[in-house]
Order: sequence, then C-alpha cells, then structure tokens
Amino acid sequence: MPAVTPLRFGYGTNGLADLRLDDALALLADLGYDGVGLTLDHMHLDPLAPDLRPHRPLLAGEEDDNAAHRKVRARVEHVIGRMKNYKILRDCRQRGDGLHHAVQAVAHMHNLALAS
Repeated sequence: MPAVTPLRFGYGTNGLADLRLDDALALLADLGYDGVGLTLDHMHLDPLAPDLRPHRPLLAGEEDDNAAHRKVRARVEHVIGRMKNYKILRDCRQRGDGLHHAVQAVAHMHNLALAS
C-alpha cells in the first residue's frame, strides 16, 4: 500500500492582488502555506519584454509528440472541412474504408487532447 501523502494547503492569490509577487509569496510562506495558485497579469509577466528568456528547446519525445499531433491534426482538419459540405460521405462510399480512417483520425486527435 502506498504511503499517504500529508494534506498540503495552497492559497489562491486573488486576495493579494495589490502586493508585488515576491511580497505575496513571502507573506504566504510566513503564514504556512505550502502552495499557491497564481494568475499572472502584465505587472508580473510581460510577454513582449525584451529581457524575456527564450523558450527551452524541445526534448526528443516532445518533438515526436508534436510531429504526430501535426499529422493527425492536418488529417482531422481536412476531414472536418470535407464533412461541412458532405463530400466526405460520397467519397467514403467510393474508397472502401475511407470513413473508417476518418473516424480513426478524429478519435486519435481526441485521445491526444485528453492526454495533454
């Protein structure tokens, strides 16, 4: 049986919106909170700031996941576009298992979305 993790308390910082981030975190630590839920606004994070650090490079597994996601997404978007004007139903009858592949692509995209 796995060990029971003790309960940890967190605080949503909405009530501390007027404090600087460092001051709010110090106050919460002094009060004994183990975690904090943050909603950052432009005072704390400016995505256009010139000194913003660049994103880290993707790991090999992340690159593979992105490649798989791109392929499936392209197929799903193509299928949805064709479904909008019902051409897909006509073409699937002519291609044998075309509908099967289209449904598989949609299901795969749905599973990718659930996994992330």
